[in-house]
Amino acid sequence: MNTQEEVLYLDPLELSGPEQMAIDLFLLEKSFTDKDFFMAIRFYTWDGDWLSIGKNQKELPRKWLKLLKNEQLKIVRRPSGGNAVLHSGGLTYALIWKDPPRNKKESYLQTTQWLKNGIKKAGVNLTFGNQAVNLSTSNCFSNSTLADLVDENKNKYIGSAQYWKKGHLLQHGEILMEPSKQLWKKVFNIGPPNIKNEIKEKDKIIKLLKESLIKTWPNLKLSNYKLDKKDKEMINRLAIDNFEKIHQF
Repeated sequence: MNTQEEVLYLDPLELSGPEQMAIDLFLLEKSFTDKDFFMAIRFYTWDGDWLSIGKNQKELPRKWLKLLKNEQLKIVRRPSGGNAVLHSGGLTYALIWKDPPRNKKESYLQTTQWLKNGIKKAGVNLTFGNQAVNLSTSNCFSNSTLADLVDENKNKYIGSAQYWKKGHLLQHGEILMEPSKQLWKKVFNIGPPNIKNEIKEKDKIIKLLKESLIKTWPNLKLSNYKLDKKDKEMINRLAIDNFEKIHQF
């Protein structure tokens, strides 16, 4: 990157799972149609407790469907891969990049370094995971690969997953903050990782991560982006599609 590139930044929103996924897909589509698009970044929270499942997770455990039926949990399908992520008391990020490194390992190193640097500013040192991908587990946070960031005790703080289309990248990640121990046990039969108090303030972490993005990539500049009426109409259509897919289970 020789010249300064613009990063579209959307203010944090608390919405349903289908709406959040639809906004991320909308931004990915924008990367195809807008010749000036380079990158977009957003942070968001979820309206209620949601389980997002990876695009390749086909058979869902009966207890998840029971929790869904009993309205104890809501489920949404991500366009990105990976295993299930419980969104309860955490912060989600989405990064859309028009021209990422084609090597998957390099792309993860570049797209998570700014997260590592930002969390360090909050007082927590994280390192990249080093485990192999485990397809036998349904819980994203039970395994730590190069896509993930863990502390010195191997507690996983941030799990990330990717979706590639036409060489463009949509990367999702969950930053654990105050996960519900009770709900984790209901969903995964285990408690959540131990998360330090230093990263439990959402506004503080968002501020540090925005600063870290620009410091890590000094050739980038943030530009606030507001969704207009046409954007919202497209996002609504994408959200309806996702909702209908979930109710096919």
